[in-house]
Amino acid sequence: MKIIEKQSFDEERALYGSEDVIVRNCRFDGPADGESALKECSNIEAENCFFNLRYPLWHDHILTVRNSEMTELCRAALWYSDHIDIQGVRMNGIKALRECRDVSIDNCDIVSPEFGWSVKNIRMRRTNAESEYFMMRSENLLFEDVNFKGKYSFQYIENALFDNCRFDTKDAFWHAKNVTVKNSIIKGEYLAWYSEDLTLINCRIIGTQPLCYCKNLKLINCEMNDTDLCFEKSEVNASIVTPVISIKNPLSGTIRVPSVGEIIMDDEHAQGKIYSNMDEKI
Repeated sequence: MKIIEKQSFDEERALYGSEDVIVRNCRFDGPADGESALKECSNIEAENCFFNLRYPLWHDHILTVRNSEMTELCRAALWYSDHIDIQGVRMNGIKALRECRDVSIDNCDIVSPEFGWSVKNIRMRRTNAESEYFMMRSENLLFEDVNFKGKYSFQYIENALFDNCRFDTKDAFWHAKNVTVKNSIIKGEYLAWYSEDLTLINCRIIGTQPLCYCKNLKLINCEMNDTDLCFEKSEVNASIVTPVISIKNPLSGTIRVPSVGEIIMDDEHAQGKIYSNMDEKI
């Protein structure tokens, strides 16, 4: 592979259409303020690089980025690309990943509103992220040891597994389908409304009005803290190991819980059953 090392590029499409290239210790920055430095490239490795210009990595095939920085000015860094491996990268530009597929992200720091829209086949590990509308409409997600903070995360996603994650987020998992969350903490308001086939296993759920209007919702050995008005209009089967402030009008299914501060059943269509963990009806 050709090696390009210790150079600075600021012109438009500086390395457009490159193939089989290692770009090492280079800067994409400068007064010409050019866009799309590595557009339409194939088999590219970028190591220890500084990206400070817009749209650098669009329509790329087979791409590795390691130990690099994408600044706030590096807008929309990766779009329409595939077979992407990102390791040890600071991703700070808005809309950093969109319409991509076959993506691996490991040990990264992400501060990027509207990150990860319409991505297919993504694995994220050991990563911290801050965003709004994080991963919207993406499919086939595997997240492990991810810390996330932001709003409106994982909306409309399909086919996902999250393990040992920590999410501090509002309106997470709205309209999500076929999602499993294990051994994780989810803090926020209005969790997972309108979701379908959502399973939560050994999770801690914190915040008001979670899990309403859900279809085929399952909770297995979960904690619920500061949760009120739970499960409204939901099809739910749940085993909960902590007291719940209030449960409102579960549509169907069975909820087992140590105790409930208040049960609200004022909808004639609400047929869900609530039992203590000793199988006594509450």
